[in-house]
Amino acid sequence: MHAAGPRPPFAVVALVVILAVSAAWWALALWPLPAEAPRWLLATREVCFGATSDGLPHAGGWVLLIGEPLGLLAILGIVWGRELRDGLTRLHQRLPGRLASGAVVLALALGLGAAAHRVSSARVAVGEPFDVNAPLPARGSADAPVLELVDQHGNPTALRDYRGQWVMLTFTFGHCDDICPVIVDHAKRARVDAGAAGLPLLVVTLDPWRDTPERLATLAQQWGLGPEDRFLSGEIAEVNRQLDLWRVPRVRDERTGAIGHGSTIIVVDPAGRVAWRIEGAPHRVREALRLVATESPAP
Repeated sequence: MHAAGPRPPFAVVALVVILAVSAAWWALALWPLPAEAPRWLLATREVCFGATSDGLPHAGGWVLLIGEPLGLLAILGIVWGRELRDGLTRLHQRLPGRLASGAVVLALALGLGAAAHRVSSARVAVGEPFDVNAPLPARGSADAPVLELVDQHGNPTALRDYRGQWVMLTFTFGHCDDICPVIVDHAKRARVDAGAAGLPLLVVTLDPWRDTPERLATLAQQWGLGPEDRFLSGEIAEVNRQLDLWRVPRVRDERTGAIGHGSTIIVVDPAGRVAWRIEGAPHRVREALRLVATESPAP
């Protein structure tokens, strides 16, 4: 009988398995899918990694993609560090081993490059939500468009109900867990800092497909909206019609339901005119509300 050749050390095999599984997970999370992709594949990606407005994984998904491989590699190094070093040393003593190692390193480099390109292209496609250098725009005087939807209490709510007082509007959606909570938080903190804590905030959904009137109360509580604030939705066609009237840009992925959008906060004056439309700079809302406070008592 012929003697069997030396088997690869366990630690080296474990390293290869970790890298292969990690590469598969990254491909599942980031590989661009065609429009006719199977629904089970879309559902798997959604459940495992989530989906943000740019189609990339949410925060928990990134923790899984980055943290799990690092954790496994750390365990491997701690438990079998010496065996791993010895195995890699023996591997590099032969030409086939050096070629295999080079192929793995090249594949990892190409994969990381492709992942970086996927992330950067997604960010460009949606548009950078915040611009820290954007100044506060000049005050406007155009009449505000119609806004009449249903709030989290199931009651009809219209912008005309707020004649005689200042009011803020913004446009977000419940399944957004990246920039939407930040936009709402900026608006809430801005009115407190400007001494206008009672100024109403109207949050209009960008996703009437999922943010149905029945879900609005839960979303309002989740985002910490006050008793003076309203989360608005309604029939899909009507919500989209009114969003168009307000010139709110958005792109909906029909496969996942994710919505690409920017950051828009609008301040409407007591006469129903758009005083400030702030795009991509929610931190500037504080300046607008301080200007409001200089010309009239705090709302």
